[in-house]
Amino acid sequence: MRDFVIIGGGIAGVSAAARLSNLGSVTLLETETSLGYHASGRSAAMFEENYGLASTIELNRASREHHETAFGGILSPRGFLMVARFGEEDQAKRDADAMALAPLDRERAFQMVPILDPGVVGFTAYDADAWDLDTDRLIQSLVRDARSRGAEIKTGNSVVSIRRSGDHWVVETADEDIAAHNVINAAGAWADRVAEMAGIAPIGLEPRRRSMARLPAPEGHDVNHWPMVMGLGETWYAKPDAGALLVSPAEEDLVEPHDAWAEDMVIAEGLARYEDHVTTPVTRVITTWAGLRTFSPDRSLIIGPDPASPSFWWFAGQGGYGFQTAPAASDLLAQIAGGSTRTLPAEICAALAPDRFR
Repeated sequence: MRDFVIIGGGIAGVSAAARLSNLGSVTLLETETSLGYHASGRSAAMFEENYGLASTIELNRASREHHETAFGGILSPRGFLMVARFGEEDQAKRDADAMALAPLDRERAFQMVPILDPGVVGFTAYDADAWDLDTDRLIQSLVRDARSRGAEIKTGNSVVSIRRSGDHWVVETADEDIAAHNVINAAGAWADRVAEMAGIAPIGLEPRRRSMARLPAPEGHDVNHWPMVMGLGETWYAKPDAGALLVSPAEEDLVEPHDAWAEDMVIAEGLARYEDHVTTPVTRVITTWAGLRTFSPDRSLIIGPDPASPSFWWFAGQGGYGFQTAPAASDLLAQIAGGSTRTLPAEICAALAPDRFR
């Protein structure tokens, strides 16, 4: 009999395993043959503290110290630059204020990112306090933590059924039945389906596709020290990555849970929006891919026990903020499970609790 069975091996499931293994025995089940295969393996890998709703920002802030210090620190400097076209200044100022970005002299912005078009870009705002986040290092370090306390991490294990048996759950896979006191639903885009499998009412999660194109460095520029650049209203963004440039259309197309891929037309539209702001046309795309960012109906994360069945736990709805929030979110999960004092404000805990939907 296990204390916790975690379903899902992305950053949510792995961070839950690391924290809950302090409280009891843990088995994590992941359908794919590797961890972090879906959304977690296709992240923009940024830590921007002021990105998201109020509840997400609170989780970001509470996660920061862990990101800075744990495992030797997993953050490295990047910076975040928002750009807008002439005529869009009023909306851009409002968006910059909402994200705590400071207005930046245009000439300085053009020095930072020399391909920006000075005849088009009329407003720039910047935050130096934005960081690359080493997603692979975080996942692998959390896995080592969990395993050091006896957690079982099982990949290539699809859940076939989940049923109650007396005072516990039985999670059936193709290979075995696992009895557990608690089921932790960290299944990302599939979390509602996992709930229905267990006889729990779905919450109404929305998997939304986001695509990415990898481009060669424009005109041979050294892009490694460029900031991440985002267009007004997050209609596109560009981020340096290992000498190349990642450009995303930043779309949020509602889809069914699946192994996502990028659609050519969506990529083309995003690249066109990017090209509208720069002086260098896109002449070659190295590769494209897509992932699913899964949101709750109110776009806040869902952390805690289902009110109708308190031994079934939701740890879902990360909506693209999974890596940023993982330390504080998993801490809250473990605090609730262990009956310890919550370190987040009561109103934030309430904004994250599953019972807000019931």
